[in-house]
Amino acid sequence: MDHNPANWGRPRADVYGPYNAAIHNAGPMARTQQPSITGTSVIAIKYNNGVMLAADNLASYGSLARFTDQERLIKVGEETVVGLSGDVSDMQYIQNLLERLIIEDNYEQDGHHLRAPHIYEYLSRVMYNRRSKIDPLWNAILVAGKKDDGSPFLAYVDLLGVTYSAPTIATGFGAYLAIPLLRKLAANDGDEKNITQEQARAAIDECMKVLFYRDARSLDKYSVATVKTDGQVTIEKDVRCKDMSWRFAEGIRGYGNQQL
Repeated sequence: MDHNPANWGRPRADVYGPYNAAIHNAGPMARTQQPSITGTSVIAIKYNNGVMLAADNLASYGSLARFTDQERLIKVGEETVVGLSGDVSDMQYIQNLLERLIIEDNYEQDGHHLRAPHIYEYLSRVMYNRRSKIDPLWNAILVAGKKDDGSPFLAYVDLLGVTYSAPTIATGFGAYLAIPLLRKLAANDGDEKNITQEQARAAIDECMKVLFYRDARSLDKYSVATVKTDGQVTIEKDVRCKDMSWRFAEGIRGYGNQQL
């Protein structure tokens, strides 16, 4: 018995000719309208000797904490880190694009390599191209590294192809909860020159703790990437939020801080 449903009840090939199997694939072209498995905030801040990024390791299926080991900080080339939030499958597609880009760049073996501004321009074109096809990649991306002159580089691009650069950037809920905390250190361009690596790390850890408190799609386990202006890249994994306390929740009833 033929167990393939596509073969059931089809006309005889010796009478009507070869069967057109493309009939089973007929239908309108579809686009992704809503991501299924997603990652939440990525946060980043410049400091006097580089850029620091952080992202937790949770991939959520709706409200279900589905995967707790998803790395969303990707080292690209020798001295660049890309952080992605949004749809995980699109993130994996972008990661494959970047891997192919680096492989093709290495073919030349001319002593030059792609830096963060080059990778950022490439990603901005990819995101805008897919948006123009009404088939966007459902991600917000941070690119960190150094410029050709050796200064820190940090920039953002999203699914619409919107691009900008700033001393502090965050995606997801981090744009509302982490940015105010990060801007206490660097509110304007140039403020990062007065920030040490230790201050940047303390601010990153505080922001990740606040996000775990307030963002229901976040996790207390995260990764921290440090990209220095000398080209050194380190990614610290399985970092845990410390000194947390949930006692403030005792007085909360319903919505808001209502003491009953």
